Amino acid sequence: MKQPLAYVHPAAKIAQNVVIDPFVTIDKNVVIGAGTHIGSNVTIMENTVIGSNCNIFPGAVLGAIPQDLKFQGEETYVHIGNNTTIREFVTVHRGTASRGKTIIGDNCLIMAYCHIAHDCVLGNHIIMSNSTQLAGEVMIGDYAVFGGGTLIHQFSRIGKHVMIQGGSRINKDIPPYITAARDPISYAGINSIGLRRRDFSNAQICNIQDMYRLIFQSGVNISDALERVEAECPASPERDEVVLFIRNSHRGILRGYGRQANP
Repeated sequence: MKQPLAYVHPAAKIAQNVVIDPFVTIDKNVVIGAGTHIGSNVTIMENTVIGSNCNIFPGAVLGAIPQDLKFQGEETYVHIGNNTTIREFVTVHRGTASRGKTIIGDNCLIMAYCHIAHDCVLGNHIIMSNSTQLAGEVMIGDYAVFGGGTLIHQFSRIGKHVMIQGGSRINKDIPPYITAARDPISYAGINSIGLRRRDFSNAQICNIQDMYRLIFQSGVNISDALERVEAECPASPERDEVVLFIRNSHRGILRGYGRQANP
């Protein structure tokens, strides 16, 4: 259902039961899935794909060209998954030639005034609290949660099931399953509350805790700590996830207790 005061380009593909409120602008080559609600004064620019049952609140701008001087007008996209909520005045920019698209997964909650820059890739079930700002090419794993006002440097990677304290400035990679806090950003324990909410067993949580004790508190460098993790901790998907994430970190990971922790 489209209000008469909304503009929808004839080349846009809108499912039959999408609700479009007044003063919305939808450009060409936009695709919007069934059951999605587009609030008033939303602007959806070309090459934006929005899934089913999403809720886009007033003032959001989706699919604007990137704020990157290397962008030369190439054909790039924004893809937003199903059941995702975009709150007031969120901005999401298209990709560049680097990756070609900016991606937000399913079941995400992006709160008011957040910014997601070009070529970011967000997984599923992510919560970004108000005014969280992502620079270009940030990658975020499933179930990550960000407190309000978090600032994330370009090219940073955030692992699965991470909890970030509000107001944090992130310029290092954040490995999976942990809580990150303080300034500069530091390891603050594992995200045990979040893991229990997602049905991780006590044994899994204890194993994750043992891994991070070796990584951050054993007094050895990160490479040696990872070897100890592989030798001393039982094989599990969680162990493989942590070891692979840290070994593939190009920026280095956040500091531990009182020392910088780089791979």
